Amino acid sequence: MQALIHWAGWAATILALTGAGYAFAAVCLAGRFKAARQRALVKYPPVTLLKPLHLDEPRLRENLESFCRQDYPAPLQIVFGIQDPLDPAVRVVEGLKRDYPNLDIELVIDTRIYGANRKVSNLINLVERAKFDVLILSDSDIEAGTDYLPGVTASLENAGGGAVTCVYTGTALSNIWSRLVAMGINYQFIPNALFGTTIGLATPCFGSTIALRKDLLRRIGGMEAFSDLLADDYEIGRAVREHGHRMTLAPVVVAHTCCEQSGQEMFAHELRWARTIRLLNRSGHWGTLVTHALPLALIAIALNGVTLFSGGVLGTALLARLCVKWRMDQVLGTSAGPAWLLPVRDVLSFAIFLGSLFGGNIRWRGTRFLVAPDGVLSHQ
Repeated sequence: MQALIHWAGWAATILALTGAGYAFAAVCLAGRFKAARQRALVKYPPVTLLKPLHLDEPRLRENLESFCRQDYPAPLQIVFGIQDPLDPAVRVVEGLKRDYPNLDIELVIDTRIYGANRKVSNLINLVERAKFDVLILSDSDIEAGTDYLPGVTASLENAGGGAVTCVYTGTALSNIWSRLVAMGINYQFIPNALFGTTIGLATPCFGSTIALRKDLLRRIGGMEAFSDLLADDYEIGRAVREHGHRMTLAPVVVAHTCCEQSGQEMFAHELRWARTIRLLNRSGHWGTLVTHALPLALIAIALNGVTLFSGGVLGTALLARLCVKWRMDQVLGTSAGPAWLLPVRDVLSFAIFLGSLFGGNIRWRGTRFLVAPDGVLSHQ
């Protein structure tokens, strides 16, 4: 038994050092994203922006208004979708219509449901009202800078008939749980995404932005093809690739509002997505084990004791993670949280990773679902 503990400690040590090396590599590669530029468009295409809404979540007005303030020299149609006439988000959209009378804003209230994924049902209803060929789908909790549309449409022009997405930072509310979620996005999720994209291991598609043309959407089956799938953004990206087109990551960064108000909300949300990733990409999910350098170093010390070598491994892991935070703050132009909180965030991330290895059900918008290995939702 003692020998087993000893070898387990050495395995954790090797994984921790591998994770530290990975973190340093992510720091080096992150600069490529910061340096990326798109050529200016000669002619800007008209755009329809589709925004599915559900309830009056924190910062909803600020998030939606950021899309009304775009510096874009071509026609822009914004279609907001709501499925419940009594949804408080109706008042928010009506306020935007009053404040921006010269902007083409349409509110669609449509109760039709096509599958278990109600957000996709909402989008199906919105696509019907789109006036223009270029469609941009974006979640309601996203805030964009005024240069968002020029950057996304330039990337779409360069995508060769494919689709475009973009990364997002975490914007925290005034509570510790929201802050921890934002730190998880900025200092773990985004570095992993940029690293995987840069070396060709990942071709992500995020709900923060999915830009594509109507013809491509029709060829991948329309939004109806994703009406029973949990990870609709992931599946749209996969469908685009399966039809021989590229998913391009635009050098544009938007902000995601982290609405979590409690530890229970934080764990439920992050565990839902971690389990979804495990079900859709089991090998890739297991591969993220090495990204947890700091918790692995702590496990190594717990198993083999404190030595000069184990202390050095822990220090190396901590330094690597602090370098990731420093670099991502530079690249993204914002800080999600203080450095002293990063070890806490890393330990929580590892706990969620362990929890994601078990169970196949998730809770989403107050309803519990079973998720099949192919990502199909069913009511539990």
